[in-house]
Parts: sequence; C-alpha cells; structure tokens
Amino acid sequence: MRLETATWVEVERRLSAGNAVALLPVGAQEQHGPHLALATDTIMATGLAERLADQLDALLLPALPYGETWTTAGWKGTISISFNTLVALTTDIGAALAAHKVAALIIVNGHFGNSAPLEQAARALMTQHNLPTMILNYPGIEQAAAAVCESTPAAPGFYHADEVETSVVLALRPDAVQMDQAQPEYPQFPPTFGATPTRLDTFNRSGVFGDPRPATAAKGEQLLTLLTVSALSVIHAFLAEHIR
Repeated sequence: MRLETATWVEVERRLSAGNAVALLPVGAQEQHGPHLALATDTIMATGLAERLADQLDALLLPALPYGETWTTAGWKGTISISFNTLVALTTDIGAALAAHKVAALIIVNGHFGNSAPLEQAARALMTQHNLPTMILNYPGIEQAAAAVCESTPAAPGFYHADEVETSVVLALRPDAVQMDQAQPEYPQFPPTFGATPTRLDTFNRSGVFGDPRPATAAKGEQLLTLLTVSALSVIHAFLAEHIR
C-alpha cells in the first residue's frame, strides 16, 4: 500500500491486523557524474522499496529525498542535510508509525553516507519507542554486481555512477540517464580513505567511480531482481525475530 495515495481509512484497515510493516526509502540529492540524475539514490531506493512492499504487503512511505552527502558536496547540485537532521527526521517518522501501532519499520537506504545517522535513529526507535527497525544497505549487491556486470568496480563494494547504478536507473527511470554523456573514471583512492573524512572531489574529477558505459536496462532489471531476493531473505529473518 502506497501511503502517498492511500486514505486514512485504508491505512486503518491495514493496521487493524496488527502485523503491518512500513517501508521507508531514504535517498539523497547528490552528484552522480555527468550522465545520471542527482536523484539517483532516491530513485534506486524507491524502486527497491516498491518491489519489497509488493512482496510483503507493506506500507510504503514516501521517500526522503535528501541525505547526508558531505563527501560529494564539492559538485554542484549536491544538497546535504546534517547528521542530526537525518536522525531527527527518521526518528520522528518512526515515532509516528509506532504511535499508529505499526509492527516494524524497514529503512531502504540508497546512500552510504546515510548509514551512520540511520543506525542512530534505529537505535532510538527500538529503545525509546519499542519499534523494531532495520536498515537495508543493498544486501547482496557485491554478489549481484559480480553476476550481472561486465565492468570492474572502482574499489571493492564501491558502486557510484558506475555500471551498477546506471543500469538500475535505466530500468527504473530511463529519462534520468544521459548515456551519451557516460564516461569511465577509475580514480586513485588515497591510502587514508575510510579511516578519515574525505571529500570525493579531492581525488575524482567527473564524479564517476568505474565504467557506466556497459550499463543496460536489462542488467538493471536483473540487479533489482537479485537485490530483492537478497533483501527479502534478510527481512524475513528480521520479522521472524520481532513479529510473532
């Protein structure tokens, strides 16, 4: 059920069963090279969340289209919200769901920089509001990329404006892709990357990490199918633990 278009009567009816699960896609407004839309992370998170909601008969919330994007702030069009703002937004949304007796919240995170604030929000929701909360950071993406894609990632587990993301957006929103502008870049990551805060524009020119040129919509559909299967496996384990 899409909350964006549902009525309160329809939501009340779904909640009456006592086992309703809510899905919250969280994306970002950040650069994705010269060929992908700034809303790429939101498009991808929403696309996966829609598939999961259909499989789970879940309540699909409207996506949060902004995230903590300090690392890509050097490129124009990137708009970052603070760590504390994202924590507060997510916690407030979850608190409202808990008040409505939603059984669990699943956050579909489309942007790596959101991970830490979302984890803090999840802790608050579980401890202060007794709302079981989990965060999906594209489980199984490395295996899916290895099975479907031709190109090599710029770094292990690092997918940004590359064949993976470009293929998924081609499958979901082809109008948000300009393949004639796609170009590869394999930057040299600094030795301190991951150990200290690092702006990506300090060692990357285009904003692309990898090679988006082999991307196709068909590959995107394959990736989404594999990601959905992997996510459902994790979700079912989570729900079995928290919903009796």
